Amino acid sequence: MHIEAETWTDLDDVETNLALLPVGSTEQHGPHAPLGTDTLNAEAVAERAAGEYDGEVVVAPAIPVSVAEEHRAFTGTLWVSESTFRDYVRDVVGSLAHHGWDRVVLVNGHGGNIAALREVASRISRHDDAYAVSFTWFDEVGDHSSDMGHGGPLETALLQHANPETVHEDRLDSAAENGSDRWGDWQGRVNLAFDSDEFTENGVVGDPRNGSAELGENLLTSAADALTDLLDAVEERQPGPRED
Repeated sequence: MHIEAETWTDLDDVETNLALLPVGSTEQHGPHAPLGTDTLNAEAVAERAAGEYDGEVVVAPAIPVSVAEEHRAFTGTLWVSESTFRDYVRDVVGSLAHHGWDRVVLVNGHGGNIAALREVASRISRHDDAYAVSFTWFDEVGDHSSDMGHGGPLETALLQHANPETVHEDRLDSAAENGSDRWGDWQGRVNLAFDSDEFTENGVVGDPRNGSAELGENLLTSAADALTDLLDAVEERQPGPRED
């Protein structure tokens, strides 16, 4: 049940404490994929999981601007500071909790959000009248997770399945040829680069030609299955000190 598509009177009758909050980004994803890739993919996973979940769960509107300054060299990328982002997420979760949806899964589609979401989820759960956990979809696709890049095969594949009209198929060759095969510029275990234009000409990391709608369907199934399992765990969990 998507909050923005319902009336307040219909939502008033919903008997659940579970909510999904998609969190994406507005940032470059090479010449072939839209700046809203992370948001679209997070929404797709949240929508599939909500539809398959054996129980009621509300889906909040996605947060589309987040921690993305590393892509600032590429036109259209938007970002906020980590502190602003964490405060905003916390306030949105607080408003969900006000209506009784006080167990919230933050469904993340952007790698740059991971640390901030973990931190804010812990702050919410320790200090607010809510319980929150973060879930990053591309960490929950089995062995495929090792192929995650940026505008690479996984993100492209999920778009090709869930939002195929957004992918410029005729640009996949140039996206691959002018991209990078690895995130960062490394000396040992130290990444010397802070911005993505330091190691990729067009913003791409990985070969998007290895994506397909079929792969995207498999990725969506794996991620949504993991998310429904997480919803069960969040609903059943009693936060706080362990009691023997």
